[in-house]
Amino acid sequence: MILHRQIQKIKKRLLAIGAIVEEQVDLAVKSIVSRDKALAQRVIDRDVEIDLMEVDLEEECLNVLALHQPMAVDLRIIIAVMKINNDLERIGDLAVDATERAVVLIEQDPVEFPFDFNAMSQAVQKMLRQCLDALINLDRDLAVKVCSSDDAVDAMHASVFSKVAKEVIRQPEHVDQLLTYLSVSRYLERIADHTTNIAEDVIYLIKGNIVRHQDDIV
Repeated sequence: MILHRQIQKIKKRLLAIGAIVEEQVDLAVKSIVSRDKALAQRVIDRDVEIDLMEVDLEEECLNVLALHQPMAVDLRIIIAVMKINNDLERIGDLAVDATERAVVLIEQDPVEFPFDFNAMSQAVQKMLRQCLDALINLDRDLAVKVCSSDDAVDAMHASVFSKVAKEVIRQPEHVDQLLTYLSVSRYLERIADHTTNIAEDVIYLIKGNIVRHQDDIV
């Protein structure tokens, strides 16, 4: 069936975008930790590729909707793909935003992280990896787990404000670097938010239930 083949093609393209975005986030984190300007530039340069892939996939989804007018499960798949596609593109953008902060840090005197960057970045990357695994395997339980993990990242980001404020008082000569680290924390927190959106859309894809804005996802 033509519609089935096109849907399979669309799903494969979405997973390809997800793989690239996951790598972008990983390289962004590494560029920040290692203060590697070449690595940072690599992340920035690849953003155009993700943008083009996102637009192409959206256009393909719209073409399928127009030509085949899918119903029921097929329609749900197309809708979920379009929403996840958009969130993946935004995660790619945020990876670039964080990397651009890394470039700023490289040009400044080294200052110790005012918060546990490794713990926060690892938590966010784990959420992203798990939400993509949930998408590949249509694993609702794993998608629910990703949604429940978002609160921990939010708490980490909330704690950064007080830590940065204390360090600004203690090290006023490094205020620019400290505020840059605060920006990095914000970008990581927003990546986690978009990752949660994807997990919620995976749940919708599997069960047809819209769980966004629900406190408890069962």
